[in-house]
Amino acid sequence: MVVQPAVPEIVENEIHESINARTESLQSLRELGPPDLVHLIKSQPKAAVKEIGTYHHVIGVDASSSASLAAYINTLTYSIGENQMWFGRPQAWRITTGIYCCYNAFSRVDMRVNVTIPGTVDAYAVDERGEKRKATDELWLETYLCSVLRAFSYAEEGATPIIGCRKFNPITSTEVEHKFLDAAERLFFKGYQLGSDPEVQVPNVVSNHLTAGLLAYIHTTGRFASGVNLFEKLRSKEPEVASLLARVLIDADEEVKAVQLLYDTVKLLPMDNSLLDVQAEFCMNKGRYDLALECAKRAVNSAPSEFTTWERLAQVYLKLEQYELALLTLNSCPMFTFQDRDVPKMPPANKMHLPVLQESVLEEMNEEHYDPKHDQVDPLLLKLPAAHLKGTFAKAYKILTEITSQIGWDTLLKCRSSVFVMEEEYREEKKNSSVATLRGTPRQSEERPSQNGDNDEDQPATNGSGKTENEKAEETLPEKPESSVPPELKHGEELEPDDDRLPAEKYTHFQNKRLCERWLDNLFMVLYEDLRVYTIWRSEYAQYKAQSVPYKKNATEWEILGELAQRLQHHDEALEAFNATLKIRFSPRALKGILSDQERRKDSLGALNSIIKLTAWQYRWYSEFSPSLLFSIRRLIAEEGAVKVRSIVQATNYPQSVLDLTHHYALLCMAFRSSGSDG
Repeated sequence: MVVQPAVPEIVENEIHESINARTESLQSLRELGPPDLVHLIKSQPKAAVKEIGTYHHVIGVDASSSASLAAYINTLTYSIGENQMWFGRPQAWRITTGIYCCYNAFSRVDMRVNVTIPGTVDAYAVDERGEKRKATDELWLETYLCSVLRAFSYAEEGATPIIGCRKFNPITSTEVEHKFLDAAERLFFKGYQLGSDPEVQVPNVVSNHLTAGLLAYIHTTGRFASGVNLFEKLRSKEPEVASLLARVLIDADEEVKAVQLLYDTVKLLPMDNSLLDVQAEFCMNKGRYDLALECAKRAVNSAPSEFTTWERLAQVYLKLEQYELALLTLNSCPMFTFQDRDVPKMPPANKMHLPVLQESVLEEMNEEHYDPKHDQVDPLLLKLPAAHLKGTFAKAYKILTEITSQIGWDTLLKCRSSVFVMEEEYREEKKNSSVATLRGTPRQSEERPSQNGDNDEDQPATNGSGKTENEKAEETLPEKPESSVPPELKHGEELEPDDDRLPAEKYTHFQNKRLCERWLDNLFMVLYEDLRVYTIWRSEYAQYKAQSVPYKKNATEWEILGELAQRLQHHDEALEAFNATLKIRFSPRALKGILSDQERRKDSLGALNSIIKLTAWQYRWYSEFSPSLLFSIRRLIAEEGAVKVRSIVQATNYPQSVLDLTHHYALLCMAFRSSGSDG
């Protein structure tokens, strides 16, 4: 049996203040809810402080009944009870009371189990007003399903890390899987009540947190037959579910069945945007962008207020190399305010006890060797706005970077000025006719090179003699984009022939142009900042290399540069930066970037080495479960076979306790009878 993560404890200033803070936050929760909260009262009669309150968060614990949650609290009496190491000294604490809080996002109540040790178990629900309600079987069913979905949602570190959160795998066997899928089937048509991913404006029967969680589980574990069985049953009640079933069939490499299903269902539901999107994505993956285009257009007509349909259409135009249409489509995307996951809002801690699990210790992760807080990071790197984009804005930015990687910044600006009204040309069109007639030749800014000496990407920069290194570096910088929106015009507004802000005879010059949305105009500036910093980095790096001088950055700076290169689709340069990071200190962010590259190159040995380290790191921070690592192991086992994978892991020179943590994922694959796990 695999070792469990250590138990972090955050000490309260006043007993129960964390419970009170959770109760107060209930009315503000909008998504699946925060991780479960476990509050303990610990006593030490012979000590000066006789009683304290501590808490930690947890996901993945079986929340199907009060008994299962009480059982979790009971396990804590053994792991952090007598003779616990407490801030470096052994102390004999005794847990006297435990409260387990688990949020039910369907009914918007917090299910709570109060355990007195030794003694009673009291279960009840707390609503948004802080009032107690009876804990019914129906509420427990909803709570259980929410807890599993949260476990998948919070298993990977989010934008807002949660300190002191233990993470367990909620589904460790086919028996538990059956329980989960049964709950999902019973509550499936209430799934829209849970909300949806930030890119979906209106949750519906096939786009919500429940369906996203189901697809994530099936994709991660490879339990395609179970997924097909579930969605087949649900499709008999609601034909729209065919889009989910088709996705699972395609993922399972059952493409003929998927195509037949889509063909039959589209005849029944010709304007179902989810079905059309599956078709468009399938055609794109087969290289039939012409067919994908028709599906994507119909999906947009079906759901014009959804971001995802416009995003797919923009992706198709990108593949067809119709970049101007891709930009116009992007400009039409409805953008939504990002709604992050619910995170706990706790009062300031008195102190935190964050123990290290000895079985997960790797010397290179010893933080005593290096403290990232001491890094003096270049302000230029800290201010890059692209690193903080989320939701629809992050998705739109990715399409912009893909266009740039294919045609270059200069050509992107030309495409931009050909489809959007630019401020400069708008101003010039408003000049008096005598000045306007002088513009029979192309605009000066189009004829002359930019003041930065920018050249097309596929032409080498001019290296005249006698120039300083700084001047040479300046010449390679991208041209700063001019504003595309005249201030007196509203965003999204169309220019009319009789508009008194524009001479009537000049209207024809603009009639095929659009006004760029403010958010897209801003993304061009965000992209410019990324490209500018990237260009400075590569130029400096080349200069240092030419002079055989080491190019020095600290670990945090290398990490940021790696993610910058990744955003701009420069994978080799990203890998170079991530490797430079790891030479200075351990970095899970850098290692994940390297793992992604190793998987792309089918480097099984390198990938397993990275997985071992990442698994140890997650245990160091109280997590035994990462869907992405489970997926990576499952895919390796499918390609190489379980015996070979286990042998490669065992042949590494890490401590056996660390290797056992990785073997745990392989054992899960065997429990789920994944492809390749039987030999």
